[in-house]
Amino acid sequence: MPRALITGVTGQDGAYLSQLLLEKGYEVFGMARRTSNGDFHDGRMRWLKVVDKVRIVDGDLTDLSSMARLVKEFQPDEVYNLGAQSFVGTSWGQPLLTANVTGVGVANILEAVRLAKPDARFYQASSSEMYGLIQESHQSESTPFYPRSPYAVAKLYGHWITVNYRESFGLHASSGILFNHESPLRGIEFVTRKVTDGVARIKLGLGDKLKLGNIDAKRDWGHARDYVRAMWLMLQQEVADDYVVATGRTTTVRDMCKIAFEHLGLKMDDHLMIDPALFRPAEVDVLLGNPAKAEAKLGWRSETSLEQMIVEMVDADMERLRLR
Repeated sequence: MPRALITGVTGQDGAYLSQLLLEKGYEVFGMARRTSNGDFHDGRMRWLKVVDKVRIVDGDLTDLSSMARLVKEFQPDEVYNLGAQSFVGTSWGQPLLTANVTGVGVANILEAVRLAKPDARFYQASSSEMYGLIQESHQSESTPFYPRSPYAVAKLYGHWITVNYRESFGLHASSGILFNHESPLRGIEFVTRKVTDGVARIKLGLGDKLKLGNIDAKRDWGHARDYVRAMWLMLQQEVADDYVVATGRTTTVRDMCKIAFEHLGLKMDDHLMIDPALFRPAEVDVLLGNPAKAEAKLGWRSETSLEQMIVEMVDADMERLRLR
């Protein structure tokens, strides 16, 4: 039975990846940083019915000793680093925390793997936010990076330190440059989930307005369930490498909202409000990934359309709100 260690296991991607690996017969260890009351948020894993099948272990990406202890004790065959301060907006208010967790934390876990289990295969969750002020209309593995937030800068360090450990120490270390990927498990602070939750509330009479910032920003949105499959495929390759994971389709926030409102028979213009306070200090206007390499070398393709994903998210939020 292969063993996998997942940092950030309680997040959206961690939950879906746990589900995938369990289905493939893995023993899954999920790292979580516990709060002072000894509890952790396991709602996403409960939603997918995997919480009792994952062994939760204590750890902290900012503490090299804890990471080295975990890798030495559990001897994982595969390590997936999904842990991060992952909300772009928060990174302007907490830039040093973001740098330590999202950036330096990657070096800590790579060093732990190098010292305690150098034959383990490592996955780093890189981000399309690293492209920022885009230098090419379609972003691929060779497109220059131009990060536009403290989060993106930290992710860029994590990406390049992964490349460096692969080239310096021969680790099987791969990075997935994942474009926006969403699901019913997405945090409420992210725009897709803010939209689907807001639309569901309006439909149920629990609200009347949805406030958003720049609705003309364009994103390449896919489903997290599809994207964790790409993570696993990367670690099954004989040679480690970096891959863009995307749908190859870009859509405005405005059009994404229309899908959600129309699914519930609502008119978007009656409820959508633009709040200038929600604009980013430095906006990333367009992201559009080129997944040709992942398709050719991994045999991976995104299987869930944006329309299917948004409908799934709206229906899940309707169910959640009705159960309250």
